[in-house]
Amino acid sequence: MIKGIPVSFPRHSPSCGAYLIAFLLIAIALAGVHLEAKQSADPDAQFDLKNAKGMEVRLAAYGARVTSIKVPDRNGHFADVVLGFDTVEPYRSSPKKPYLGVTLGRYAGRIANGLFTLDSVEHVLAKNNGPNHNHGGTTGFDKVVWDAKQTGNSVTFHRTSSNGEEGYPGNLDVCVTYTLTDKDELIIDYRATTDRATPVNLSNHSYFNLAGEGSETVLLHDLKINADGMLPIDKTSVPIGKIVPVADTPFDFRQPKPVGRDIDQPNEQLAHASGYDHTFVLNPRKADLVPVATLHEKTSGRMMKVFTDQPGLQLYTANFLDGSLTGKSGRPYARQSALCLETQHFPDSPNQSHFPNTILRPGETYQSRTIYQFSVSDSLGE
Repeated sequence: MIKGIPVSFPRHSPSCGAYLIAFLLIAIALAGVHLEAKQSADPDAQFDLKNAKGMEVRLAAYGARVTSIKVPDRNGHFADVVLGFDTVEPYRSSPKKPYLGVTLGRYAGRIANGLFTLDSVEHVLAKNNGPNHNHGGTTGFDKVVWDAKQTGNSVTFHRTSSNGEEGYPGNLDVCVTYTLTDKDELIIDYRATTDRATPVNLSNHSYFNLAGEGSETVLLHDLKINADGMLPIDKTSVPIGKIVPVADTPFDFRQPKPVGRDIDQPNEQLAHASGYDHTFVLNPRKADLVPVATLHEKTSGRMMKVFTDQPGLQLYTANFLDGSLTGKSGRPYARQSALCLETQHFPDSPNQSHFPNTILRPGETYQSRTIYQFSVSDSLGE
């Protein structure tokens, strides 16, 4: 699945733009399609991908986001399994903007007090989540229009995040490439370079419900996460710096269980987040074929496996959706009606030196790959 892209930052690699053609050629080979390029910087642009099995993915330049994923159930009936809107305008105009399907950056997750010190210089970031900085700030990567180029069943989004944007140092050149394969995989490749040392942590924030978007709850889905540890958080949802075992806690998903089985247990960590909104410390993988998480919905039989080279997985159970947003199905998006499985480095790593490194320096290249693979099964164990 994953072609050995390392978690660490390899040295001396060209800028993101230099890799655009290579990414597209790889995507063409993966998808088995003819070379037909479509380019756009239209703020309302969306891009449609469809594979030989009928799976469909729609992407938008605004936020470099996933707006639709349509996959079949055990009877061959297709449903859209991610929350979102039919057009781009509601993503911009809705009073609440819960990061539906977006690319998160420059830093996914919270940075405590909107501050970090790098090379003896303190940097002050935008505070957009109580006392903290979250998901790149007030105008993060989710709220900008990316340049986009489609070639067959692949779309590459590109932008340059300028020095000082939301308080971050350095000009960051970023590419995000989505590829749909005939194996019913949505592959997301991230790549970035910088001219000045800066924290980087990119992720995708799609909300999944395998029964179909607009379904009432995600709590009956079965979930397995390949993680022995997790990061406890404080009352503002920032990691306190410890890694604790999941054994004998509501956070133990090492064996499949319904998402909601333990979510209402008396537990300080669940209380802090009003549900799950925590980083799981993924176990070392001996092979690329080992998923870090598997999600299954019994009625439809739909299953999704997640593969990544990142050290963490953020499980978020949509605790703050409140029914005020109405999506593609015409039904309101209720609390805990979907979940996110965000592959990433740890939140607040710039302030926690013992966490894996997230500092990208000139001459280095940030690169990461995540795969969402869809199938049908009678149980999660198959």
